[in-house]
Amino acid sequence: MDPARQAAYWRSTLRTIGVILAVWLAVSCLAAIVFADALDAVHVGGFPLGFWFGQQGAELIFVLLVAAYVAVTNALDRRHGVYED
Repeated sequence: MDPARQAAYWRSTLRTIGVILAVWLAVSCLAAIVFADALDAVHVGGFPLGFWFGQQGAELIFVLLVAAYVAVTNALDRRHGVYED
């Protein structure tokens, strides 16, 4: 792979990681900790939403983020010609 294509691939990979980490930070820290009291006004399944984010929501979002990262990274690998079967 030539250096220009390698740099483009690396920029795309870093942008993907940045977006995934930003969503993870927003869900795990902001929703579960910072805004927990405000979210407690809403109830999901009988539990306050802030509690739900802290207990199950952050974990569920984390698993979904891992799946999204795999899908996006595979698409980037195919687009840049570095996909391994």
